[in-house]
Amino acid sequence: MASVTIRNLDDGVAEELKQQAREHNRSLEAELREVLANTVRMRRNRREFLARADRIKAMTPDVAQTDSALLSREDRDR
Repeated sequence: MASVTIRNLDDGVAEELKQQAREHNRSLEAELREVLANTVRMRRNRREFLARADRIKAMTPDVAQTDSALLSREDRDR
């Protein structure tokens, strides 16, 4: 496994992370691993979602795509 050193971390950020670790009953190191892993997972999930949306959009290339927010507003305003 890799090791990472973080220098010049803002004291306020470090304190927030320590508090978060205490709330989750973890060491600061374990909390940082979890934060980093969650961030990577979220980014991966977003990329996968956007790729899937592009594949779906490609299934109907000649159909104009409508923003779902507009459809929701129209439905709500009825």
